[in-house]
Amino acid sequence: MDLNFYKNKKVFLTGHTGFKGTWLSRILILAGAEVTGYSLEPPTEPSIFEQTKTASQMKSIIGDIRDGEKLKAAMIEAKPDIVLHLAAQPIVRTSYKDPVGTYESNVMGTVNILEAVRATPSVKSFVNITTDKVYLNREWAWGYRENEELCGFDPYSNSKSCSELVTYSYRNSFFAEENSPAVSTARSGNVIGGGDYAIDRIIPDCIRAVENGKEIILRNPNSTRPYQHVLECLRGYLTLAKAQYEDKASFAGSYNFGPDDESCVTTGGLATLFCDTWGEGAGWKNVSETNAPHEANFLKLDCSKSKSVLGWYPQWGIKQAIEKIVEWEKAVQCGESPAEVTDRQIKEYFGA
Repeated sequence: MDLNFYKNKKVFLTGHTGFKGTWLSRILILAGAEVTGYSLEPPTEPSIFEQTKTASQMKSIIGDIRDGEKLKAAMIEAKPDIVLHLAAQPIVRTSYKDPVGTYESNVMGTVNILEAVRATPSVKSFVNITTDKVYLNREWAWGYRENEELCGFDPYSNSKSCSELVTYSYRNSFFAEENSPAVSTARSGNVIGGGDYAIDRIIPDCIRAVENGKEIILRNPNSTRPYQHVLECLRGYLTLAKAQYEDKASFAGSYNFGPDDESCVTTGGLATLFCDTWGEGAGWKNVSETNAPHEANFLKLDCSKSKSVLGWYPQWGIKQAIEKIVEWEKAVQCGESPAEVTDRQIKEYFGA
């Protein structure tokens, strides 16, 4: 897509201090957008947000999306054209430990951001970022389409299904008029990329293991997931936000942004690809857990709608995604600035 659309646009982004939020912030900054972020402190130590010093290039507000009044005041002051909602409690296993906090953030946080949009006349385009896990997982071999039943199993997935339903209700109840903001939801696959330090995610676990000279531990090596580089889904979100900004009637709705079938691989297959790309004798082993939380065995998305309606297609397959992750990590290890590596990969991806 042509990022020139975002030059001088005012964009309000929640969750900007996280992994995806940092990459998205840097895309928008490079595009010349005026970016305001609203989020908790970075969720990991280290964090790509702090490594890239992104706070110095945007207006960064530290706040909780559960604080509806603070969120609303921040948005009213920012007067954004476009709102992208990424803030969430994003980890499945954490949602079992803290279901109440997960629902508070992911459901009432959605209510709060939509109330803030209602109170901000400047907003023309709103995209709520959810997950591929919103669907009722029937473990079937084909991808889920946007009109499939929503019913996530675990507290994280279920809270995101609820977030979808909240957005649907607000779109019909409060944003149905022609001059009201366009409202959509976006569902993406398992996102991977350089600078992710989260717990209980496969690529960060791989990197921590190899950097410590240890074997990678896999819990479910036969589980199939729709893995994709972080830039893939972010381009989808930006494409959708632009399209509905320009033509609400034709584009507002729900969209999947996932990889093609060849990038829907097992966790073991992903780990093997990572080890082969990293080199240095990297390897993995399967260690089964007792009383482990439920995790789906098979999940992938049908992205026909995004391809036909928005003209969005995956650009980097799973092999190239892993190559870019290894490139990012080794460049930083060798002393290159994380901001320079991140921006270089963004420019390469978008052809800038």
